[in-house]
Amino acid sequence: MKIKRILNHNAIVVKDQNEEKILLGAGIAFDKKKNDIVDPSKIEKTFVRKDTPDYKQFEEILETLPEDHIQISEQIISHAEKELNIKINERIHVAFSDHLSFAIERLSNGMVIKNPLLNEIKVLYPKEFQIGLWARALIKDKLGIHIPDDEIGNIAMHIHTARNNAGDMTQTLDITTMIRDIIEIIEIQLSINIVEDTISYERLVTHLRFAIQHIKAGESIYELDAEMIDIIKEKFKDAFLCALSIGTFVKKEYGFEFPEKELCYIAMHIQRFYQRSVAR
Repeated sequence: MKIKRILNHNAIVVKDQNEEKILLGAGIAFDKKKNDIVDPSKIEKTFVRKDTPDYKQFEEILETLPEDHIQISEQIISHAEKELNIKINERIHVAFSDHLSFAIERLSNGMVIKNPLLNEIKVLYPKEFQIGLWARALIKDKLGIHIPDDEIGNIAMHIHTARNNAGDMTQTLDITTMIRDIIEIIEIQLSINIVEDTISYERLVTHLRFAIQHIKAGESIYELDAEMIDIIKEKFKDAFLCALSIGTFVKKEYGFEFPEKELCYIAMHIQRFYQRSVAR
């Protein structure tokens, strides 16, 4: 393979059997110029050219972002693939590299990064969050910059989105934001403070994610007979009224409905928090 273009010291464009490819590898372009032969032992990652905006954006990122930022983002992606035992959606190489470089730039300039969804992310995406913790140690070692938990949450979101082959982070953000909104409704309507570092909180958040994903996909989740629904409405009146408020809010803001039986399950989760609050 001959070098067609050098993007940076660690990235080149080549022509291989009538296919254009981007090759990544530490020092792959060192002491090289156009038309030189590529050293195969230096190749770490290969991307075949596609006539898509992502491919062109990736070229631009490789040419413009700091090389150490790109190397770090690629190390994190490789670690994520190894830990999750999957091949991550290639779009992450564009979105995540760009995001991480900007985050590093802000932190190095003393700016504060806030993530209002951090607690939900920790519960919803624990494996991805652990990868974020690994990334923190890597960035500290390579750049001497401390990555706060809020940014680790952002890293986890990017990895989760790519892991599930989503086109962008919109769906992931929608679900996580919706859960945050639902928890705020519970706290306000019942005048309680939901402690986030508890099993009950984890169960509620996990249940809500599961329910939202399945309802959006048009799948049935639970079966409750009419008698049980009536019992829940009667026994957990305040919790069920709160669940109804949640249902109204979700329909208005997000455009889909919780079935009555699902609202009953949500009410049972709410009741746990309500009982503990009243007992104090």
